[in-house]
Amino acid sequence: MDFLPLTKILSLTSISFAFALALTPLLSNFLYKNGLGKNIRNDGSTPIFTKMHAAKAGTPTMGGVLIWGTVTALITVFWFLDRILKIDFFHNLNFLTRKETLLPLGAFLGASLVGLLDDWLDVRKKGFKGQGLRFRSKIWLYAGVAVIGAWWFYFKLGFSSVNFPFLGSHDLGFWFIPFFMLAVVATSFAVDLTDGLDGLAGGTLLIAFFAYGLIAYTQGKTDLASLIGVVCGSLLAFLWFNVYPARFFMGDTGAMGMGVLLAIVAFLTDSVFLLGLVGFVFLIEAVSTILQILSKKYFKRKIFLSSPLHHHFEALGWPETKVTMRFWILAAVSAILGVIVYFIG
Repeated sequence: MDFLPLTKILSLTSISFAFALALTPLLSNFLYKNGLGKNIRNDGSTPIFTKMHAAKAGTPTMGGVLIWGTVTALITVFWFLDRILKIDFFHNLNFLTRKETLLPLGAFLGASLVGLLDDWLDVRKKGFKGQGLRFRSKIWLYAGVAVIGAWWFYFKLGFSSVNFPFLGSHDLGFWFIPFFMLAVVATSFAVDLTDGLDGLAGGTLLIAFFAYGLIAYTQGKTDLASLIGVVCGSLLAFLWFNVYPARFFMGDTGAMGMGVLLAIVAFLTDSVFLLGLVGFVFLIEAVSTILQILSKKYFKRKIFLSSPLHHHFEALGWPETKVTMRFWILAAVSAILGVIVYFIG
């Protein structure tokens, strides 16, 4: 049995964790020193949420920089040492390839930078109503990232079909492009909605990426699995400081970027229709928010005390840590089921 691919993945995951953990104090001190703290909405539109989270005002955001910064640094350094300096030792640690990791890395960075701009405008109380980018603007910007990804998949990689569990692959033709865009944008916003409690988004993302890393490894996509491993390693370091009480928050620069990356990984492993199961927590968070908005608009009443769903349980009196850990458990169970469906379907 060839253990070299697994050794590569685990080594990169460990290096990523150590690297990100070492960088965290520097990032944390920078965020605190420059007053890049989260603004808690207090315009009267979300009274329950404001009351529950008022104490978190001022906690630094943009912690997602740690994750995409670590990924970018490691993939660049190992590529440079291998391809430019021609050092043989680093050949097996280089995981930048056109077929497996160039697109997800580019989309990840593009979406993360848009999120960084939104976070920056929010903490400086600029942009739309002093709360960053308008929702409409964000939709268009992330759709732009998705368009580039869809074009790359369809024209460069030759993707036009999707696999339905138990039913096999079906060619969507040119409809693959709008389907891809919808899945990417929807996943990014669903992950962003989940980023509302200390450790919640980080933990559920870690579980979802681990599941897709396992799928990628079994498909022989070692470089993609290595990229996922580096993401998981940096997420672990991030969680070390993000669990309750959080030293900093992920912010849009982390949540939106990793939402885009998660969707693209699902397409690259031809298992996008498992995304709703592997990322079940993201799905129910998004659905609860949509139902709440529709109910308030058309029936003038709320279904949940507060949305997304994790805030509803908070409002019922559940401690924040209990909500987070129970959602982690739900995420783990659903991800396991997703992997099982992949293997038998």
